[in-house]
Amino acid sequence: MPGRCQNMEQARSQRQVNSRTGFAIEGSRATCVGNWQAQELHDVEKLMSQVKWPADAVEFDLGGITSLDTVGAWLLFRTIREIDDGNRQLSVLNVNEQHQKLLDLVEDRSESIRKPPKPYVPGVLESIGRHTSSQFLQYFEFLNFIGKLAIVFSKLFLRPWRLRWGLVVKELQSAGVNALPIVGLLAFLIGIVIAYQGGIVLRDYGANIYVADIVGLSMVRELAPLITAIIVAGRTGSAYTAQIGTMMVTEEVDALRSIGVAPLEILVLPKLVALVIALPLLTVFADAMGLFGGMIMASSMLDLNSSTFINRLTEAMTMNSYLSGIGKAPVFAAIIAVVGCFQGFRVYGSAESVGRQTTISVVESIFLVIIVDAAFSVAFSKLGI
Repeated sequence: MPGRCQNMEQARSQRQVNSRTGFAIEGSRATCVGNWQAQELHDVEKLMSQVKWPADAVEFDLGGITSLDTVGAWLLFRTIREIDDGNRQLSVLNVNEQHQKLLDLVEDRSESIRKPPKPYVPGVLESIGRHTSSQFLQYFEFLNFIGKLAIVFSKLFLRPWRLRWGLVVKELQSAGVNALPIVGLLAFLIGIVIAYQGGIVLRDYGANIYVADIVGLSMVRELAPLITAIIVAGRTGSAYTAQIGTMMVTEEVDALRSIGVAPLEILVLPKLVALVIALPLLTVFADAMGLFGGMIMASSMLDLNSSTFINRLTEAMTMNSYLSGIGKAPVFAAIIAVVGCFQGFRVYGSAESVGRQTTISVVESIFLVIIVDAAFSVAFSKLGI
């Protein structure tokens, strides 16, 4: 009967334990009988794991096996391997040719899992070297991307009608007009905070009027362009990365290349042009909202009416101060657009990569914007602006 099994323990009683398992052991001989296929081997595997094997020699008699599949062959091979401690004499008897081929096949294929390889863990110096090499490779790819973009832009400068102005208008709507509420609100609140914090100190010295100097110069020269760039980097730069990254995952970028459309020309240039136009305008709007917030705070808590605030503001601010803040905005816009699109093109594999590169895009954009802003401050200081 297929699946028939007897378990004769090594004890002297040699009593039958289970007549359906297909496995019995008597003395040093283990007899396997019946149908050794996957659906019949659950009890056999459990029983074999509980056997106390003889310490000197074990013989496996496979003459009673009527059918054998890879699961049964693997169970036999695994059992033999587990009890092979070098002190026992192991032998396999009465194996027909077909079953022997299957056992040999299982043994050959088991070499890869006999001793699983240990994962390689690089040392500290090697980890630093690999990370440094990866960073330099990313810098090289970024410079290469900028070079390709410059070539496309120069060709477009000679033939401006090739620029897709419809896409530029669409990006202006998304990156500029739609960003007005959040930029205006944050600039307004920052103006209030600066006026309040500076006005409290100045009030103790009877110099309330100079709160207009603090609010005007800080907002126009530094805070308005910087805060606007940070907001746009988190809002628009991340959107650029996510959009291009999703197209990379769905192979839409490869489809554009296959039909002869340059991805940089249709995906990057409209975004770059639109953001270079939108960010200075957003900065002007942030200037106005920040000064308005400072004026509201000065008139409500510092007894400084609006006309006095505006008159003092016109005296404190110069055209150079105003243009120094506006002049940073196109540079910040170019950084945000280029970094966002570059990280989008580095997406590969799956949606997880989209999220990872989007995060990198925002962090790198903000980091570079702050670095460039510090460079502008040093340069303006040297030039006396």
